[in-house]
Amino acid sequence: MINKYLKFSTCLFFIVIGICIGLIFSANANRTNTSLPIDELRNFTEIFGKIKNDYVEDVTDKKLISEAIKGMLSGLDPHSAYLDEDAFKDLQVGTQGEFGGLGIEVGMEDGFVKVVSPIEDTPAWKAGLKSGDLIIKIDDTNVKGLTLGDAVKRMRGKPKTKILLTVVRQGESEPLVFTIIRDIIQIQSVKSEVLENSVAYVRITQFQEKTGLKLAETLKKRFSEIDNNVDGIILDLRNDPGGLLNSAVAVTSAFIPENTLVVYTEGRVRNSSMKLFSRPEHYLRSGSKNYLADLPEKTKSAPMVVLINNGSASASEIVAGALQDHSRAVIMGTQSFGKGSVQTILPLNNGTAIKLTTARYFTPKGRSIQAKGITPDIVVSQATIKEVDESKFQVSEKDLSRALDTDNQTSTNELLDEDSRNDADNESIKQNSIVNPNDYQLNQALNLIKALNITNKM
Repeated sequence: MINKYLKFSTCLFFIVIGICIGLIFSANANRTNTSLPIDELRNFTEIFGKIKNDYVEDVTDKKLISEAIKGMLSGLDPHSAYLDEDAFKDLQVGTQGEFGGLGIEVGMEDGFVKVVSPIEDTPAWKAGLKSGDLIIKIDDTNVKGLTLGDAVKRMRGKPKTKILLTVVRQGESEPLVFTIIRDIIQIQSVKSEVLENSVAYVRITQFQEKTGLKLAETLKKRFSEIDNNVDGIILDLRNDPGGLLNSAVAVTSAFIPENTLVVYTEGRVRNSSMKLFSRPEHYLRSGSKNYLADLPEKTKSAPMVVLINNGSASASEIVAGALQDHSRAVIMGTQSFGKGSVQTILPLNNGTAIKLTTARYFTPKGRSIQAKGITPDIVVSQATIKEVDESKFQVSEKDLSRALDTDNQTSTNELLDEDSRNDADNESIKQNSIVNPNDYQLNQALNLIKALNITNKM
């Protein structure tokens, strides 16, 4: 027993020495005259010893230290986290556009997992999860008490396996239960279409490694389809949870002049404070071809509307904020999510990493987005457009008493056949379109583009 205690004490001694060396190194690198928290370290080692001796089951030193690191990071803010080897690999794969899971961006709030935004066309999005939902239960496990990393790990799993999420949603009197089938998440980050013959509609679902390149290719393609006779551009960032910072700079740079400030960050460490401009070196890897160099001229001048909502977060807010500050686009929709902090991935020697919040970011005019979000220039809440049979309420010549018969002898059957063909054509168009014709916010954006074009011609 004495030998065991001696070994344990020796182990604790080296742990404390290691922590102290790390703290001393960090303190010397960043500040001077900083004393070590000896009392707190002594308290840590005492708790460590109590758990080792008195806990109901034997716990390895590795597990205790790992859990201590997780707790230390998760206690800072909703986005800092310890990434074990699997989580670190998933994160690396996820930024490249393919990973396994449900397809939701999440954070922590009051001990529960909060949905920042479901990613379009993923199992979570198809099941009906919404931005702001609080996940309180994963299968039979209560989320309260789990770290964000643990919760994410439980939500991941083999493709085609089932998971139950119990969710609290604002406006609902009882929790909602969603049955979701996990799948390989393959994200098409840029989608596009030409609307009403001359409006280029571009939807960005997430900011990935190649999003800037895909956007450039998309804009060239759509503009060429209409011989560059573009009446306007609609950039749809609704329910886009964000992603890579340099991709946000690339997307913004496509629409504004070169050398224009896109975003700046402020943090305690020197290299966490920076200004990012619409310059190739701020969004391209060294030696890469500048894919934005030969964009059509109208990309930077055509009337533009950016759609945002509560699910627009992080990189989406950087883009919307920059385009708004430079008066390049009208921002339309509802208040964005308000994630204005920058997370830096710091790899560790053992294959793990920490995701640490290192800075806050600000729009070009100095607006902080953290916990505030982007306020639209024109607030438009989502609504459902429902067609009304106006014929029930209209009176025409044929309804008047003693009205003359028409000379047109086309049979009723022929008219019905023509209507049927039109309906079939319309249905075909709907099926091939990436947009919902009943999308109220999008329809308002189209109306605004038309109004801006009329104004410009006056």
